[in-house]
Parts: sequence; C-alpha cells; structure tokens
Amino acid sequence: MAEPSAAEQRWLQAAQDFTCRALPAHEGPGAPEAPPLLDAVLRCLRSAGGGDLPLGYSFIAISDLQHQQRVPCCSHLTWSTNEFKEWARQGEAALPMQSTLPRTYLILVGYLTDGRQENKEKLVDGCLYVKDNTGIIPCELLHFELEWLESLFLFPSWSYIPQTDKSATGYLEILLDPVPVNCLKKVPDTIPVICQASAKTLLTSRSPWKKRSKLTVAGELTRRGPLLCIHHKTFFFLFLKCCVSAVWVPVLVQKPSQLAWHRTLQLGCRYAITGLSLTSLKKSGQRTFVTSDTSCLLPYCAEQVREQSLDSAWQGESTQSSSLESAEQLSDILELRLEEERPRSTKESKIISYVGFVTKILNIQAGLILLDNKVCLCLAYQQLLNSARGLRPGACVELIDVHLVQKPLVSFPFIVLGACLSSAIVLKSFSRLSTPYQPPASSGNLYLELLFRYNLGMPLYLWLVSLLEMFEERFSCFFGHCHTLLHSKHRNPGAAEKFLVPLLQAVVPDREEARDIYNEILDRRHQCPLQKYSTLNPPCQALSLSAVCHVAEQKSWEGFSPSQLLSPLEEQHMGTQELNRRLAWSYCTFSAGSFQPRLILLGVLRVSSRSSSLQLQDKTSMLPCVISNRDGSPFAHTALIGSLLQVETYQLIVERFLQTDFPSWEHLANLEHVREKKHSVYVQFYYEDVQVLCAAGGQIQKSLGRGNSSSLRKKDSGSLTSELETPEAKMLKLEDPKPDTHRDENCQGRQSSSRTQSCVSHLFLVTQKEGLMLRNYQLPRKDDGEGWELQRSFQATVLWLGRARLWSHPRETGSLPELEENGCDGEKDMTQQEALLLFMGKSLRWFPFLHLDGLYRFIVPHCLDLEVFDKLCFPPAPVKFLSRSSCPLCLPVQDTWHLQHVTWISCLPELTARAVLTGMDRKISSIPEVLSNSFTGSLASFSGKIVERTLCASPKTEKPPVTFSLQKQKGSLLASEHTVKLSVSAAPGSPLVLDVYIASTYLQHLWGLLPGATILFQNLERKISRFCNVYCIYIASSCVSIISLPASPLPFPSSPAGEDSSPSLVFLSSLQPHLQSLPQARILCHLSCVLTLSLQWVCSLCSSIFKEGRCTRHSPPCPSHTGVRQASARVVVEDGTGEALVLCRNQHVAAMLGLSLLEWEALQNCVQSRGSVSIQHGEATGTGSVEEPEDLIACYLRSLCRSPLICRPILLDFSLDRKPSKILQPAPLQLRNFRCDEVEFVSQVGPRLSLLCLNVKEVEQDTLSYLNSKRMRTSSHH
Repeated sequence: MAEPSAAEQRWLQAAQDFTCRALPAHEGPGAPEAPPLLDAVLRCLRSAGGGDLPLGYSFIAISDLQHQQRVPCCSHLTWSTNEFKEWARQGEAALPMQSTLPRTYLILVGYLTDGRQENKEKLVDGCLYVKDNTGIIPCELLHFELEWLESLFLFPSWSYIPQTDKSATGYLEILLDPVPVNCLKKVPDTIPVICQASAKTLLTSRSPWKKRSKLTVAGELTRRGPLLCIHHKTFFFLFLKCCVSAVWVPVLVQKPSQLAWHRTLQLGCRYAITGLSLTSLKKSGQRTFVTSDTSCLLPYCAEQVREQSLDSAWQGESTQSSSLESAEQLSDILELRLEEERPRSTKESKIISYVGFVTKILNIQAGLILLDNKVCLCLAYQQLLNSARGLRPGACVELIDVHLVQKPLVSFPFIVLGACLSSAIVLKSFSRLSTPYQPPASSGNLYLELLFRYNLGMPLYLWLVSLLEMFEERFSCFFGHCHTLLHSKHRNPGAAEKFLVPLLQAVVPDREEARDIYNEILDRRHQCPLQKYSTLNPPCQALSLSAVCHVAEQKSWEGFSPSQLLSPLEEQHMGTQELNRRLAWSYCTFSAGSFQPRLILLGVLRVSSRSSSLQLQDKTSMLPCVISNRDGSPFAHTALIGSLLQVETYQLIVERFLQTDFPSWEHLANLEHVREKKHSVYVQFYYEDVQVLCAAGGQIQKSLGRGNSSSLRKKDSGSLTSELETPEAKMLKLEDPKPDTHRDENCQGRQSSSRTQSCVSHLFLVTQKEGLMLRNYQLPRKDDGEGWELQRSFQATVLWLGRARLWSHPRETGSLPELEENGCDGEKDMTQQEALLLFMGKSLRWFPFLHLDGLYRFIVPHCLDLEVFDKLCFPPAPVKFLSRSSCPLCLPVQDTWHLQHVTWISCLPELTARAVLTGMDRKISSIPEVLSNSFTGSLASFSGKIVERTLCASPKTEKPPVTFSLQKQKGSLLASEHTVKLSVSAAPGSPLVLDVYIASTYLQHLWGLLPGATILFQNLERKISRFCNVYCIYIASSCVSIISLPASPLPFPSSPAGEDSSPSLVFLSSLQPHLQSLPQARILCHLSCVLTLSLQWVCSLCSSIFKEGRCTRHSPPCPSHTGVRQASARVVVEDGTGEALVLCRNQHVAAMLGLSLLEWEALQNCVQSRGSVSIQHGEATGTGSVEEPEDLIACYLRSLCRSPLICRPILLDFSLDRKPSKILQPAPLQLRNFRCDEVEFVSQVGPRLSLLCLNVKEVEQDTLSYLNSKRMRTSSHH
C-alpha cells in the first residue's frame, strides 16, 4: 500500500482525534476499542465513497455543530456537484422566493437513540436523537428501523436546522438512510400469533380473562394514532386489521422503550406484536390490548409465523366490526334523521386524505400551516410532541383521515384540514430550502390552553387565533416581548387572557363536556370537535387603530351629502358665506354597536408632548382620546400611562372639515363645489368603562385618588404606590415605544454621580391653570440657530405644600408626610409658597393630567439635592419692574421630572383642607352669577352643559391671536376667520344660557367640545355687548376641562341639544325677570297686527338686491348669477298679560300671513322680477305707507296685512331677541285695553318685549280651549 500523503495524514490524524473525543469508549463486551472503532468508521467512509476517503470533508461533533452553525445547512457526502445542483433546483421550483440550503462539507457520525439513556428524569416522548460524547441533538428520519437504536451510524446526507431562538439548539433532518458502522441485531425466526377474529372476541366478550397470559397479535396496520402525553405519561394507539377480513383491534403502547415504534410503523404494512395483555380503560371502560415490558414489534411474514387458536373458554359471541364505509353510511343516515332538529347552518366535515407541500407557517404556536398556498392544516387538536420538526416550507406531507372544513370563519381565506386524534400526519420528504424553524411553545401556550379549556370547535378556534395574532402584532413592541402579553401565571392571567376569556365565556356560555380523547380514538362511530361545525360570523372585532380611523372615516363620509347638515327650510334663504360656513365643520359619532361586528378598542395609553393630548397607541397608529370620570372629577390618573386598556363603551368622534364654494342651496347636489375634505378622529370614554389588561406599574386600583382614597385617611404607606412606578421606567412609556436609552442622568442640581434609586419630591396644589398655546418664551431656532421662535407652552399657578423631601426609592412616595406633619392637627402653620410652573418641550405631556384643586407631586429621579427646585426658580421680571414683592417665582419644569397625581383637595380631611386653602381667594361661579349684573370680575370660571355648537364669522374688529401666522403656515382644519360659539346651559332643562366664543386657532388643542358635554371653563373673559348681553370669550389665560361626556346617542349636529320635548307654555308677563336667559319658550297669543313686511331677492355673494337674474351692484360689478330669497316681518302679539314685538323670518312669515306653500312660492316668484317689495303698516287705520298703485304685489300684501283674517289666535314658539332694534329701558306698568270678540278688558302691561319667532302653529278650537284651561290652572297655582 502506498504511503499516505501529507494531506491524508493530517486528515487521518483529525479523524483519530475526533474518534477519541466524540465517539464512546469501550462499553461492555463486544464493543470495539478506539482504534478498531476508527478503522470501522474509515471502512464505512471508503465503502460510501467508492473506496476513497473524503479528504475534502471534516468531522463535526454534535456540540460543535450546535454552537458553531448559526444558519441552516446541508451535507451530502456521496453527491457530486451536479447532483446537488439538480436537488437544489427542484427545491427552488416548489417555492421560487426561497433560497436553497447551503452545502457544507462535514462528516457526521453518531449513535441513534430515543433519549432514554441520557437523562433519567426526562420524559421519553418518542423522539429520536443523534448523540456522541460531546452532546445530543434531536433528529427526524423518513425511514426508521427498530434495530437502528443504540447503533453507531455514518450519516451520508443530512441537514442541520438551527432554531431561530439563539438560546436553543436546532435539529437534524436525515435525508438518506444512515450507514451502520457495525452489524445490526437480527429478528427472531418463528412467532406464534393469534388471529384478529379471536382477538376481537376477547375485547367484546364478558368472559373471564387470564390476566397473566400474554398474546401475540399480527395484522395489517390500518391506523396509527398520534403520540400523546397525558398526566406525564406518553403513549399512542395503533390498530391492526385482519389480513382476510375487516376486523381490527386496538393496541395501547405506553412503555418508554416502545415509543420508538411510532417512528417505524408504516400504514398498510403487516406487523406482529408480542407480549400483549388485555386491559380496560378506567374512564371510558373500553377494553384494549396493551403492551408489556417484554413486547416486541416484528415484521409480519407468513413463513415465520404460525396461527394459534384460543381455548373455547376464552371465546364469546363475536361482534362484527363495520367498515369505514358502513360507518360513514350510518353517519349519513343519522344526519338525515336529525336534519330537522339541527340548525340549518350546522354542517358535517368530510374525512379525506391529502398530499401537499408546506408553503408557509401561518402560526406554529396555534398549529396552523399553509399547504400549496390554498389549504390550511390545523394541528392544534393533536399534540406535537416532536415540536413540529420537519414541517418547514418546502416539505411534503401526507395527511390521512383529516377533516375538511370549508369556510369555518367568514373572514378566513383558506379551506381548513383539521387533524384530530384519529388523523395521521406523515412526512414524505424534507424541505430543501433554507427556511427557518420555530418550535411551538411546550408550556404556557395560550392558544392551546384556551382551546382545550373551552373545548372550542374549529370556527371559534380560528377566531381566537385571529384575536391573539392581532394582540401580539399590535402590542408586543410596547412590552418588550410577546411573552409578557400571552403568558399567564396561576391565578394571575396575562393581558391576552384577560381580553379573551370574557369573550369566550359570552360565546360559549354553556361549555360542553371536556374532550374525551379515548372515545375519540377508540369509538366505532367517530366523534371529535371537528366533526360538526357552522360558519362563524365573529361577534366582535378588535381592529388596529389605523384600521379604526380608516373605517370611521369611511363611515363618516358614506352617503354624505352637504344638504344633510342644513335644515331644508333654512338652506333656501342662506347667502354664499353663511351657507359654506354652516358646512365647514360638522361631526358624527359612532359607538361599538355602530360597527359590524361590534368594535372593541384596545390601546396603550400614552400622552404626546407634541399635541399634549392623551392617546391610545398600538404598532400601527395612535388615536387621541378624551377621558372623564363619572363622578364629575377631571381625569388625572398618571398611573395609567403605559398601560394596555380595553374599552367597549365609548364614543368615536369624527370631526369633518369642508372647504366649499357653493353659490346657493340649489347647487348642494353638485359635489364639484367641495374643494377640500379633511377629518379628525378621536375617542372619548369614561374611566369607569376601562378594563386594564396590562398595568404599567403593577395593579391599578380604580378607586385611586378619589373619595375615600386619601392617603391621610388610609395611613397604609402602600396605599398609593400603584399610582407610581419607577420614574425612569415611566419615562420610557410616555411616547416612544422604542425610547432612547441614552438619557441625561443629571437632574439640574447637585446629586450623586451614580445611578442611585434615590429621588427628591415636592407636593403642590394647583390653584390656576392656563391654556396651551404659543407664548413669547423665546428660544433659539433648532434648525440654523439664528433668529427666535415662539414656544408652545402652558403655565400653572401652584401652591407648594411643605418642603422638598428625599426618598430612598420612588415607591416610598405613597404617603403624605407634608400634610400629616404640618396640617392635620391644625396647630402648626403649613409651609406654603406660591410658584408659577412653566411647561415647555417634553413636559407638555402633563397638560391633560394637571387640573384645578388637584394635589400633585413632582418627583426628580436619581437626585439627592433637596434644593433642586429652588435652584431652578427665577423671577418673572426684573425686580425693579415688579409691582409687589409677593409675585410668585417661575419654575421651568424639566423633561425628566415625573408628575404623580396624589388626590383632590375635596378628599382631604376638613382641617387639612382648611389649612391648605387658608388665604386663597378662588371661586368657580355659576352661570346665573356670571349673567348677573352684580358680577364684577373681568375673568369668569364656571361649568355648564353645551346645548348648541355653531360656527360663526369672527368679529372684524377682533385682533387675530399670535398663533394665526403659524396656524396659517401649518394648515389648520378650520379657517382662521371662523369662530366657534358654544351655547352653555347651567343645568339640563335650565332656561339660563351663556354664549362662549372660541377662535378657531385655539381649537387645535381642544377636544370633546360637543353638544351634551359638560365643560369646566376657567378664566374666560366676560364681556357685555352693546345690547347688554353677557358673553364670554376664550383668551390666552383660559382653559377648559371635560367634566362629563354627552349622553349616547349624541344629538344631530345641526340641531341644538335639548329640543326633544316641546317648550314650556308661559305668559308674556312672566318673561320680564329673564330677559337675558330664556333660550326657547311657547305662548298662546293673539296676532294683533303686522307692522312691517319685506320680501326680497338678494345676491348670494354680496347680499345686494338681485333682480331679473343678476345682481344689481355696479361698483364694483358683482359676478354672481345666483339669488337667494329672503323675507322678514314684524308683528305684534298679545296674550292678555302683555304685548310683544315678534320678528319673523323667511318661512315663518308665510305662516304668520296664513299662506299655503303654493301661494308662498307664487308670491316669491312674483317678487323675483321686482327685486324687493316692502310695506309698512301702522297699528291704527290709515297709517300705512303709500305704495305705487301699479305695484299689484304691494297692494296685495298691504290688503292682506289689513285683513281681519290675519288677526287670529296662534301658538308661537320663540326666543328672546338678544339684538333688538331698540333697547328697552325699565318702565312702570301701564293700563291697556284688550278686546276678545265682544268682550273688552283692562290689564297692566309692561313695555313690549322683542321676540324671535321659532315656529308658528295654527290653533284649532278644541286645542285653544284646552290650552286656555291649562294656562289658567298654571296661573292659579302661581
């Protein structure tokens, strides 16, 4: 023999080193020593390689493979390059978008084992492993023989698939049969067996059984059940059929040494099993054969077996087993009989077999795999004890006896093949692609836990999977890992379980009995959860926030027509500016039931420093939110920041903004005049309707910071710890899901250089809060550093309580020692100092939480300096300009400070609250007080309910706010020339109404200003108009807070809230004390006369007279070709207690004149050619104005106004004219004569009131009598 080359010597030395290191040493008699073992390995390699050693390959130990190989790879010892390329090409043809496994040149030698020898405590699960001295690794084989166990093999072709989780190892896919290094064991020669007919008799007979007798049963394998692990015991069932009949018997295999049989059993092959005994299952009582420790699985060969008869004493009456076909026919017969009893939607799945390629892993944790891009394989109803190894994209699988479930879920796009415990999944070929492997969770799998807990069918399970996938996809980025969301501990359910369990309990209120796996496997008539199903229409949905906004936007514009926002009777009389202004801003609201299926909102509560608003966030988007408390206190729960919330009762608001140029109401159907459409979506809900699925800093108690939750009443130091988590952790959860970890560790003062847990806090009471807007806190521009820009900010006046305190840990700040030591006994004076807090930059996030009368605490993390607050203070102006020495110092709030809401001043004990409020002059007025002439302040704070929201033109004399230029640059949703008027009522049904005007530039930070909402207005400027009307305007120092939300459903946007019931019936004399406050009322009165009447057509653009189809304005010429008809009249009415001058407009003029619709239309058409017609008619005869005799329309109107038919009883709905032509002065009562038919009477009356007509109704005689009697009864009670 030739001397080996240097390369071969080095290779042989490496082979010897590998053998000594990796392969086991001498173990018992007959085992080869190390050098003979090396010779055996080399001999095997030469045999596989055609006589040559594979010098281009290297030996690899199991541990080296596991720790060094990070990507999938394959090794083919005997293949040429062309063979590998052809193999790779066929793999890429199956999935063109995937790459082939890269080839490595490694030699793998090891022992095949079932894992029993490695770890005595490990439960044997029927899996196979390859092991050597360095380690052990799971493996999958397409073909396996029992004699291979514990034998040394050379693996000529294999793939290594590492696990995607770097902390775990992967597995081997053995592509070709391994080559034994040593000789294998032999099979016994002759075996006595019992025929299936006799064995079947034993299972069905009630005759006594010799328990110690062992039998051998042989037959064809018709079914192989999956490996199951129940109560820490692994087992499976197999079924043998007689070779000459349809009789079959079950065999239970549960011995650890026999679980590897599951790998070698092939359907359709014949086997003989020795050492069987008969047993009865405890739960179901069914009888089956069971293997013993001495049982063997042998291939069935007619020449090597002999049939043995049973004693007659063992035999009973034989029971003929029905075939699969007859069982299906029986099922069909039962289905026909029960068809009328079952719902029509209930269907029965069909059992089929299928072969296909894995194209995608839909959800391995849920056991969902996509085959051939069209069929979904569901393995959830089986146990995947081998962790789904081998089921990678590109692998070919054969499905035997699986359930075909068509359209189980309305939204599910695939046909489903469900594998039950009677189904078999056979791997036909491994994937040739470099696709990843992610094993299913062996424990804590919420998919399977809920599936078995509620015994769900396929439709409900797929719906459960869709909800869990949505949950994980949307929120795993907020909580670091999906394990936090999906994992549940004993008696401590996780976020996903908290969300899903109530839904499943509602859908499956009467849970079926627990799944009986033994009956499912052994019963003659197949029964399993997949057998019957009905297409599920999900009862609810939880869309992503981006989808919520998109769907809400779509629904708000579906079927939208501008005419919907206007009253049909009013739109005909509006000019262009008023018409387009009415269309500029509208809203619509949706509840959970507005969507099909019902929509549940999920989101992590964040607060944005950019918009200074609360937001629900997920991975896709954010949704602004308005949160209120049902008890009327503002929302201030800072502990909720970063928590995952579920809301089912809410109001989803879509504010719609239109830029239109409609010439008149006749063009409303032409949407070409809509120049731009914008929208804004937000949600509002009550804190009491929130379900906290995952708290940011431990459990959150809903009673926190309310009523009896004061820390002075609860002396427990931990009573408020849930309100605060570690400030640095809370900072990470405010805005950015992936925050910057390189934050400033210094806190603007002397402190420890190390990251200490100590912190400094200071307690304060909010006495005043101003709105958010641009202020002249000038800072350098960030872009180029040149120039100055205004800073968006807000400020609050606070009262420091006590002194700053040092805490060793933030969680210790739950108590209130500042008040307990200084204010509880009332003997010591509490240290109080006023300060002005300036919030800019990231500290703007505290704007939604800071409210009047709230006790808060600033916490400076990682700080030891008790003077940190004092060092940052500065005077608001130079000392020489200060008018008083007590002017509060300004304190800029730092970005790293944390705000903790403690309680409300109203929750403190009386003595403490009195000590805190000593010397403070603060008052929230009522609306009657603001309207009163005795109110002397220039700023007013009050609360009230919005009854109407309208958009009006801004006063021309009003100076635009400083934010106008920036608002115009950024593009506001509302034009700057608009102003919002809010009509605010003191209480529901109250006649007192106060108008509040807010410029559109302030509205970008205000949410929830809707009719029906109760608002707390602070520091509004109180003004009195030239008509002596009191109103308020929103200024720079103003602020609003939402006290309560509108009742659901919200009123129609274009109509005032509160018009559901008819107005109250009053006397004119009773209106004298309420000239400023009555919004709407009704009187039964007599129309005395018509004083003035004007009918005209005006230009829709410039309001000039419109005549003969064109505008009459000449300087400058008006391009408009559209006219709008308008009418007005002033009439005098009396009800016996007083008189009133009523102003009527447009359609109400026709009602006053008693004209029908056709008569009114004809009259308007006649006026169109003239442009305008006006008459003045005096109260006395002959005092009317002189009209041209040829103007027939004027003559007709004059005669109509003088007609006695006009003077009649009417029912008038009205409001007080707040802008009368003449301001009434107080005057004494005067005697006036009134006539009713032939009766004349005298009454004391005051000056005439000025009223606005809202509606006119004719009064029938019966109605007149009833209303008169009702009015008389009312007056007698007063």
